[in-house]
Amino acid sequence: MDKLERLLNLTAALLHADSPLTAETLRDRVGGYPEQKASFRRTFERDKDDLRAMGIPLRVETVPGVDPPVDGYRLDRREYAGTDLRFDPDELAALHLATSLVRLDGSDDALVKLGAAAPGAEVDHLGRIPFDDSLADLIGAAAERRQVKFMYNEEARSVEPWRVSFARGYWYLSAWDCDREDDRLFRVDRIGSAIAVGDDATHPVGSGTDPNRLRSWELGDQEPIVAQVRIDTDQASFARHLIDDVVEDDDGSATATLRVRNRAGFRAFVLSFLDHAEVLSPKELRDDFVSWLEAQR
Repeated sequence: MDKLERLLNLTAALLHADSPLTAETLRDRVGGYPEQKASFRRTFERDKDDLRAMGIPLRVETVPGVDPPVDGYRLDRREYAGTDLRFDPDELAALHLATSLVRLDGSDDALVKLGAAAPGAEVDHLGRIPFDDSLADLIGAAAERRQVKFMYNEEARSVEPWRVSFARGYWYLSAWDCDREDDRLFRVDRIGSAIAVGDDATHPVGSGTDPNRLRSWELGDQEPIVAQVRIDTDQASFARHLIDDVVEDDDGSATATLRVRNRAGFRAFVLSFLDHAEVLSPKELRDDFVSWLEAQR
């Protein structure tokens, strides 16, 4: 468990506590802490300092019914969320912690208004994440269950946002596409216009698509193209580790079936086998791949 996950779990445990929790109780509930008592205490003290540096109002109170008295910790949900709540307390906690522990490229004023950590929090950043000005509007629309409109691949899209995720260096929007009547995944940096927030959403929130679970050829919002790729015998075992749908042929080679939404990702996959892979079908995708190769000469 990394530090960000541990702090998220710690904040969630504190928010859901009906009474103050001791440090030992939090260690058992949160997980991710060292087993050795002295190491646990040092790590726990650093975590408390980090929460306070982010502006999280950590309370220290006496645990009721314990003799001798023991200090416990909790977060008051109303005090933490404030009076202008746009997220549930758990969602606000996740946003606050995440934006405290990473450095966002670009302006983060809009996220601060939504509940992110204020700039300058004295916490060591765990990394840098690119930030697009469209993100705050999309996050707000998802939280408030509102429709949004924008241009994407030179097409007008009307969607109901479900979730914004960061994967492989990019932000992705999982949403219900009102025109296509299906869930879709959009790369936020490819949105070609301002986000127009519209009416209330009407479609139930679905599980959506998690970009972290997709392979490169699946990352896209287009209708999938079913492709078949033949892979030579000496590379067939490697292909079986990458793809679920692989059929072994009589000569020891393998035929892989992929649902392609991203042609660039598909080309990268085929090229990873060098001259040990061949696109069999469909003809459209095979011709596209050959044309791309010829253009690279």
